[in-house]
Amino acid sequence: MPFPTIHVISDSVGETARAVAQAAAAQFGVKNPRVETFAKVKTFEQVRDHLLACEESHAKRYEDRKLLVFYTLVHAPLRDQVSTFIDGHDNIYGVDLLTAAIEAMAEVSGIEPSGSAGELRVADINYFHRVEALEFTLEHDDGRNPQDLHKADIVVLGVSRTSKTPLCIYLAQQGYHVANIPLDMHTTPPKELERVDKTRIFGLMSDPDVLAGIRKRRIGSAGTVAHSYADLEHVYEDLESARSFMRKLGCYVIRTDNRAVEETAQEILSLYLRTHEAPQEYLIA
Repeated sequence: MPFPTIHVISDSVGETARAVAQAAAAQFGVKNPRVETFAKVKTFEQVRDHLLACEESHAKRYEDRKLLVFYTLVHAPLRDQVSTFIDGHDNIYGVDLLTAAIEAMAEVSGIEPSGSAGELRVADINYFHRVEALEFTLEHDDGRNPQDLHKADIVVLGVSRTSKTPLCIYLAQQGYHVANIPLDMHTTPPKELERVDKTRIFGLMSDPDVLAGIRKRRIGSAGTVAHSYADLEHVYEDLESARSFMRKLGCYVIRTDNRAVEETAQEILSLYLRTHEAPQEYLIA
């Protein structure tokens, strides 16, 4: 039997429900589930008519399977009406993705929710802060413009293929101004690093075998030309030279081998936030 279609209903654009649906489906080995979105709904009647039509169509195809509905409705009266409607239909399985989260935050914070749909996607000052952070990060990728290192929230160091650039882009999308400096045995790191607070500097390290494998895949058919780049002994020396510099510098050292960029970023941020405040846009996003 095919994997069920996931019906998304939202009074915004439905991206939150779609993301949750895709993440849940991935647990069943389904990386691209069929998601049908009914967005920007305004009234209960719209939702009711849509669900009745979906229910009728679904029943013709699957007699013994419930219609699966994920909904994110910020407007409380509408959400309550939809919830009551779904509860009254045994052949519809509804998942309310926002109520528990909103109620928990209201209870803990003591703040009443705004009830406005699409707040997450409003192009306000936070959006422009992130654009500025991304522009800064791209302008300071791979050692460029070292004179500005002291302006960065975070500086990342590492040898080639330790995921410096993807990591920096990810952090920039969270609102952080990030610069990265490549390290190798034949190049002297910029003296401007001395002006940077050491608690803002993060050195990336990797397992030599893992790194050598990544480099071999990177150079591909050019392996005979750039053999030393991926040679295990060279990789060991490259990493040891970088480790020695990081130790002398006194910065944090983070392992990146066999880790997702998101995992590395979270470790960096947990260390960074012990002594520094997050950018305001990150706090209120």
